[in-house]
Amino acid sequence: MIPARRNSLSHQKVFASSILYPRAVMPTILLTITSIVLLAAHTLRWGEAGMAVSLVLFATLMGTRRQWVRLAALPVLVWGLFIWSRTGIFLLHFRMAADLPWVRLAVIMTAVMSVTLLGLLGLAMGPGRRFFVRQPPHDTARAAVFILTAGLLLGIRHLSAIPLLLADRFIPGLGPLEIFALALYAVWVCGRLLEPKTQASTRRVVWLLFSVIFFAQLFLGLLGMESFLMTGKLHLPVPALILAGPLFRGEGWFMPILFGSTLLMVGPAWCSHLCYIGAWDHCMAQHNRPHPLPGWTRILRWSILVLVVLTALLLRFMQVPAPDAAMLAGMFGLIGIGIMILVSRRMGTMVHCTTFCPIGILGNYLGKLAPWRMRIASSCTRCTTCFRACRYNALDLSALSQGKPHTTCTLCGDCASACPHGALTFSAPLMRPARARQLFMIVVTTLHTLFLGVARI
Repeated sequence: MIPARRNSLSHQKVFASSILYPRAVMPTILLTITSIVLLAAHTLRWGEAGMAVSLVLFATLMGTRRQWVRLAALPVLVWGLFIWSRTGIFLLHFRMAADLPWVRLAVIMTAVMSVTLLGLLGLAMGPGRRFFVRQPPHDTARAAVFILTAGLLLGIRHLSAIPLLLADRFIPGLGPLEIFALALYAVWVCGRLLEPKTQASTRRVVWLLFSVIFFAQLFLGLLGMESFLMTGKLHLPVPALILAGPLFRGEGWFMPILFGSTLLMVGPAWCSHLCYIGAWDHCMAQHNRPHPLPGWTRILRWSILVLVVLTALLLRFMQVPAPDAAMLAGMFGLIGIGIMILVSRRMGTMVHCTTFCPIGILGNYLGKLAPWRMRIASSCTRCTTCFRACRYNALDLSALSQGKPHTTCTLCGDCASACPHGALTFSAPLMRPARARQLFMIVVTTLHTLFLGVARI
């Protein structure tokens, strides 16, 4: 019975240590929570109920022993200091100009700013700093993803002339709460992508989730629910039109610019993480073991790209009506779906993405402008396990000999997770493989979450 009691006591200690803070840290936590709650009350006075609720929920998270929450709280407190200082200066000037009492206000604002500043200093340099550092790995990446996702979405929301977030469209002012939920989702996704055992399955699930949400919004919009559409002006969701559409119209270069910007950040990973069609091809391909594609498919890829470009320019030159051009684009998209069902499913390789899609080849080659690469170390044993994980026709014995995948590689990372020897790694200039992989996952997770939140027709 004694060993059992000791075991029970040890479990209690582990549980308590996982949810309770040491006494040295409690003042910092209380100051931080108080600062965030005060900031929530202030935003509620602006009429931003969604922001107030989000800040209260974030303050609740501070009660957990998660280092990423502490790191994510730092910019929140910095923002709070800015808000309090700006508000205090404005109110003091107003009261002085109106010849109203202002000393009490100055004392209150100084106290609020002091609480916020003490919380900030306590998190950054206080006695609990060592305690916070002793946390599970990847929490820095989680915090970065939370900050980037929330910050960028808040910036987009502030700058956009129309409400882009669905929450704002249905209940004005609720957008920050959707942003908070998306930021938490990004934290979860990033943590899963950074773990080799869950990376491949997580990528497939969240990629398919994005595609389902994207097209569900399109169908709901077509049924008359225009809130699910970006502006109500429809275009065919065929990847080839990212390039062919502007060439035909002579305008509307938003999507090519967005695509090019994404390539600069994550390279060809646009095709394996962000494309709204590619997830379908992957679903078809995984029904069979991957088979290598013949060499002539490389020539076919370039031929299709040239054909799409020339066709778009020719249709524009001939002044073909837009509905007729859209019909041709729709037929091109249907052919691509047929290739997924008939060819990708049989070959076990994503033939649509690696051979038929003209955007895919642009991603492969223009994506070289991004710093990320997949490398095969000399420790590779040629066990060919990675061959079964790659659906992009990027790995064979010649690729292993060269120490890098072929140009069809989209940085999906499935091969790195499958390799039992750790021979396949992400790389970037002046970075260790582990750091390169971490930064890549931060960027691609942030982009995925942004697309999930605002990408719609």
